This record gives sequence, C-alpha cells and structure tokens, in this order.
Amino acid sequence: MLHVAFFEPRIPGNTGNAIRMAAGTGATLHLVEPLGFDLSEARLRRAGLDYHDLAHVVVHASFDALLDVLPGSRVLAFTTQATTSFADVGYREDDVLLFGPEPTGLPADVLAHPRVTDQLRIPMLPGRRSMNLSNAAAVATYEAWRQLGFPGGA
Repeated sequence: MLHVAFFEPRIPGNTGNAIRMAAGTGATLHLVEPLGFDLSEARLRRAGLDYHDLAHVVVHASFDALLDVLPGSRVLAFTTQATTSFADVGYREDDVLLFGPEPTGLPADVLAHPRVTDQLRIPMLPGRRSMNLSNAAAVATYEAWRQLGFPGGA
C-alpha cells in the first residue's frame, strides 16, 4: 500500500488527523524524527480519535532510516515550489508521499536527496502560502488511492 511520510512534523493535531486518514485508507504513516511533540500528547490522541489502533504508524530516527526500510519505493516530495501537479502523476502501490514540517516545508537538502524521484505540488489560488499539512496529505493520498482503484476500500 501507499506510504505517507511526515518529515519532522511539529503540530500534534495534524499528525493525529493523518493517523485517522491512514486508518481510513490503509496507508502506512511514517514519522521522521525529531518530532515536535510526544506521541502520547493529548492533542495528538484527540485528533486521531480512536483510530490509533487501526492505523499503521512507524517512527524513524532519520530520513535515511526511512529510506532504508523502503529501498525500492519512489519518493514523491510535496512542495509549493514544484511545477508538476500531483494529479499528473501515475501512482504506484509502494510510493512514498513525502511532506515537510509546518510551517517551513521540506528543507533543500531533502528535496535534493537522490532518492527523491519527483517534486509535486497541489494547485492553489495565487497568493496562498500553503495548505494545512494533514489536508495536503489527505488530498494526495486519496488521489493516489483512487488511481490504484481503492484497493481494500468499500
């Protein structure tokens, strides 16, 4: 299934929402440390509601540690600086949808990493800075899942 990766997330509510999204889609949520919160934090648990036990969440000590466990996967980095739309990509089951921390996005060294296959953007109206992290991840994950035929979905 799909892999959604949050690089150094800082806002617990966004990660909690992503846990709920991962539970609903079957995607694995990968969190790359350092995290800006403790996984037991109340705001994280509240946003994820009772979906924590239904989602597959993996924490990695570094970006390279994440890549080590997904050696054959494409890494698609989401950034407002990209020119390719997320809707113009043919997604594969083992893709990694990579998102950066709030509010800065992915750092230049991660975007330039040789394992990053492509940089993608989610279109917005001009003059808007960015989407909320969990909303962006949901938009991209559902598009990828749709293209794959909603495997496992009802």
